[in-house]
Amino acid sequence: MNRLFKPRLLATIIMFFFSLIIVVGQIDNFDFLKAGVKDASKITEAYIAPWANAFGAGANGSWYNTAKPHKFGGFDITLGFNVGMVPSSDDTYDVSKIGLTDFTGTGMAPTISGPDKAGPTLSSKPISGIAPVTFQTPPGTNWKYMPVPTLQAGIGLPLGTELKIRYIPKISISDGNISSWGVGLLHSIMQYIPGDDLLPFDVSVFGGYTKLTGNVPITLDPGTPQFYSSAYPATAWDNQNFEMIAQAWNASAIASLNLPVFTLYGGLGYSSTATNINMTGNFPMPTVNPALSTTQYVYEDAGVVKNFPEIEVKNYSGLRANAGFRLKFAVVTFHFDYTWAQYSVISGGMGISFR
Repeated sequence: MNRLFKPRLLATIIMFFFSLIIVVGQIDNFDFLKAGVKDASKITEAYIAPWANAFGAGANGSWYNTAKPHKFGGFDITLGFNVGMVPSSDDTYDVSKIGLTDFTGTGMAPTISGPDKAGPTLSSKPISGIAPVTFQTPPGTNWKYMPVPTLQAGIGLPLGTELKIRYIPKISISDGNISSWGVGLLHSIMQYIPGDDLLPFDVSVFGGYTKLTGNVPITLDPGTPQFYSSAYPATAWDNQNFEMIAQAWNASAIASLNLPVFTLYGGLGYSSTATNINMTGNFPMPTVNPALSTTQYVYEDAGVVKNFPEIEVKNYSGLRANAGFRLKFAVVTFHFDYTWAQYSVISGGMGISFR
């Protein structure tokens, strides 16, 4: 097998930001489906998990660039650019430990962020009269960075609280689309300390949630018409779709030193991500049928799958700490920060802010 997911050059920067979705549309070899629905789902989860988790980590970036909430009626609009990074420890996975049921193998296989070389060979368990079927796990891409843009608005509420709302409407990208929304709350702790207005720093607590949804059509057809029933014409495979739903949570205590132009800020908290993958439509599934072939898997009516079971990518969660700075010139702001976590994040952005 030469490749499962193959990234392509993207025509615009926005397409690059959403490369996790776009790259799925480049599936060009489906040997992994020889493993059957259950095992194919497990291979897909182990393979794509690093990008999914880095994507979710990036979605937790750029929520704040100061611990000082807006005054009542104050607001800002901020465009953030966040890059989630895959740790080297997640560049491979052990094929013997992902719970395969019908295929066996040993060794470390590349994840999608891992080395660009094929992994171990998997073999079907013996079936009387049928030669074993083998295939190699897909190679990686050597790409460890998942860029995620965020567009949000913050508005000051009473009681030292600020509401933050994120929203990107459904945007068509190539043949697919992507959208996101999120909500967060920032609440001042300093307001409960007498004389807090005289101090140059602020302390607040923050909580936020982001959800991103992307869809891209994919194409998997049998490729060998003599091995599947005419009851399924070529158009039967036209409705196949790949959907990814990434969710990210973030709860932190943050502090900032606020000077006229320069703000230094940082936070310590807990973050979590979860990703679900749905492949919907009619999928021809290779199955064993001795009446048609004794040496290979073939396509037949019994092997047609309507919608794959939902794939739940292993949840990433853990402590996070970040530090950064903001520059403000009149109402225009620029910020940059770095988040230390299992999946670290570099963030930057710009906006307008009216206190």
